[in-house]
This record gives sequence, C-alpha cells and structure tokens, in this order.
Amino acid sequence: MKIKNIAVAALIAAVGSAALAQAKEQFFPGLPYRTGAYAPNGVPWANGYADYLKLVNARGGINGVKIIYEECETGYDTARGVECYERLKGKHGGATVFQPLSTGITFALTEKAPGDKIPLITAGYGRSESQDGTVFKWNFPLAGTYWLAADALVQTLAKKEGGLDKLKGKKVTLVYHDSPYGKEPIPLLQERASMHGFNLQLLPVTAPGVDQKSTWLQVRQAKPDYVLLWGWGVMNSTALKEAQATGYPREKMYGVWWSGAEPDVKDVGEGAKGYNAVTMQHGAEPQSAVVKEIMAKVHDKGQGTGPKDEVGQVLYMRGAMSAMLAVEGVRRAQERFGKGKWVSGEQARWGYENLALDQKKLDALGFGGVMRPISTSCADHMGSNWARVHTWDGKKWAFSSDWLQADEQVLKPLVKSTAAKYAADKKLTPRTPADCQS
Repeated sequence: MKIKNIAVAALIAAVGSAALAQAKEQFFPGLPYRTGAYAPNGVPWANGYADYLKLVNARGGINGVKIIYEECETGYDTARGVECYERLKGKHGGATVFQPLSTGITFALTEKAPGDKIPLITAGYGRSESQDGTVFKWNFPLAGTYWLAADALVQTLAKKEGGLDKLKGKKVTLVYHDSPYGKEPIPLLQERASMHGFNLQLLPVTAPGVDQKSTWLQVRQAKPDYVLLWGWGVMNSTALKEAQATGYPREKMYGVWWSGAEPDVKDVGEGAKGYNAVTMQHGAEPQSAVVKEIMAKVHDKGQGTGPKDEVGQVLYMRGAMSAMLAVEGVRRAQERFGKGKWVSGEQARWGYENLALDQKKLDALGFGGVMRPISTSCADHMGSNWARVHTWDGKKWAFSSDWLQADEQVLKPLVKSTAAKYAADKKLTPRTPADCQS
C-alpha cells in the first residue's frame, strides 16, 4: 500500500513537473502558405521564420524560456487562415502572437484578436491605419505599412524628376492585386496625387495574376511615366514578362516589397534588369551576422527548415526579422512581468507596445546593418518609418537608394482619420491615457 502511495506521489510529482516544464515554453503559432499559387514566395518567408525561432532555442531560449513552434497551412486563403487561428490559439498553453502573413487574414483576425487577447504582428503589411494603437490595441504593423511604402516610392519618383513639384502632370500607373492587400496603397497615392498634381491610373489584376495581357495593353496605351507594382506570387514575374513583351522599361517600374524578392525576378533574369522595389528595412542580407549564426547553429547541425542557398535571401530575411520582432516583444514583456518567465498573449502585447530595439540591441542580435532601430508606443504601433529601394541587376538585388523616411505630415492625418472611421464604424472607444499605461 505504502509502495503504491509512493508511486502515485511520484506520478503526481512527475505530472506536476511536466506541467511546469510545459508552462515554461512559449508557443509561437505559424500561419504560412507552403502550397498554392503563392507558395514560391510564402515558403522562404516561413523557412526564415522557423529557422530564427530554432536559433533562439539554440541560444538558450528567451532568457531560458524555450519556444514551441507549430504551423497550420493557410494557402493564403482567408477562411483557412481563420480556421488555423481557431485551431492553434489555445494550444501549448496559449498562443503568444499571430503573424497572419496576409492582409485578408489580418482584416479577419483584427475582429477576433481583442476578444482572445492575442496580439497580431503584421510586419510591413496589414491595415495601414493600425499604426494608431489608440484604436488598434492588438495590431502591430511593426517596421512599416503599405502607406509608408507608397510614400517612399512617391519620394523616389520625385527624386528622379528633380523634386516633388516636378511630378505635376506626370502619369503614374498602379498595377495591383485585386484584394485588400493590393488596394491598401490607394488612399496614400490618391492623397499624394492631389498634393502634387500627378495623374494616377488604377489597374486591378484578378488573383492569382497569371493573365495580364489586357492590363499591359492599357499600360502601353496610357504610356505612363512610371508603373508601381503591387503584386504577389506569380503575378510579379508575369508583370515583368508582360512589361518586357510590350516594351515598357523595367527601370521605370517600382514594386512594393512583396514584389521585390528573388522568386519574382529569377525566371525573368536579364529581362527584369533595372526593375526596382521598395524594402521596409532589409534587403538580401547573405553576409549579415544573423545569417552566419543561423548557418552555424541551425543549418550546419542539419536542422535547417529549407535549402541552405535561400538563407539570407530577401523573403527569408523578412521571415527571420518577423520572428525576431515576435521574440523581442516577449523579452521586453519579461522585463516587466518576470525575467525567464512564460508570458501570456496579453503580457506580450505590452511588450510589443513598448519595444525599444536600439542599435546596440540590433547589433547583439545579428541585425546590425540589416535594419534601423524600432521603438513603439501606445500611439505608434509601427515604431519605425524608414525604407530603402533596391534594384535587380540581372543576377542579384542591390540597394540603389539611401535611407528614405516617410513624411509623417502626410501619413499621420491619414492614419488618424482612417482609424477614427474604423472606431466609429465598430463603435469602439479610443483608449484612454490610463489604458495606455496598462
């Protein structure tokens, strides 16, 4: 009887310590798309995200707290993305943060996250007005939004012409993915067009974008001075091939950062030479310290998620950067709620709202030279308004601009008015100063 009791006590202790061990692990769910029309672009992002989380575990976790990572395939489909969110949000002690990796999924989860108290990171995508943390408490478009990207591109065109005043009378065509993602830059571009007097032509492309013959016929007829490309997946390489076929100069084409990675140009090769794209922070970074560390501590140990030759490429770096932001928000939360302790989604949200990634921290994490500091607040959930432009030389991407800073005098009123409209439509009360301290 006594032996039995000892055995039961040992079992209870074992279960208790297992539960304790499980509580020590931070769950980062993934919503990638490794299948479907957007897989060539979705896969390297997902591999970079997974590899960076593996690197954090190899470094010893987040102050000792190890990471659990589990993916649910969305296929870039909004309904499947919501299903995946519901399936994963309560697993492994509860989700820390979601990165929807789709503007459509972001729109859907923006409605769900507040009730579930789980933050959303939409690094460089999502709802541009969610920069306003007084209305969007749970959304974090860290490192940039589509309005920032569009603003940086308008500034780039102005520089080419010799000043913003020289844009007057110019024709700018936006060729865009006919989805919430593709429509995002339109309000900013319309605002800039009315300010500077350039003519804006809008040409939507039906997803996935394999047939663009009629679109490029319109481009050829309109003869725009510049084409802005807001594509994704196969739409990008198709646009470049059509531009080549219709004789539209690639050096007059400027893509958003989801239209400016290796899968977009590699099949076009020399035919894409001169094509430009804006990047929020990083580009291809094969020589960065973080890439060298991932190679040494993950890939060289046979634990890499994808092929070695993509490590450091544009979309891989975007995944790695997004994972770093997710991890550093938790590390910041630990400073308030207990170093080396598991943090809830609600506590992690505080960390993302109080991010303080200065140059010293970025250098220590291996992101020195890759990106600029990010500092968030209750009012500003973006935390940085810098971008650069890189250009395809036929074989690789290389930066072709200095750092560009989005014009807050244009961005802020647009963010404020659009966020206020959202709050009114959803009957939301903007956060009080007291809530901002919580």
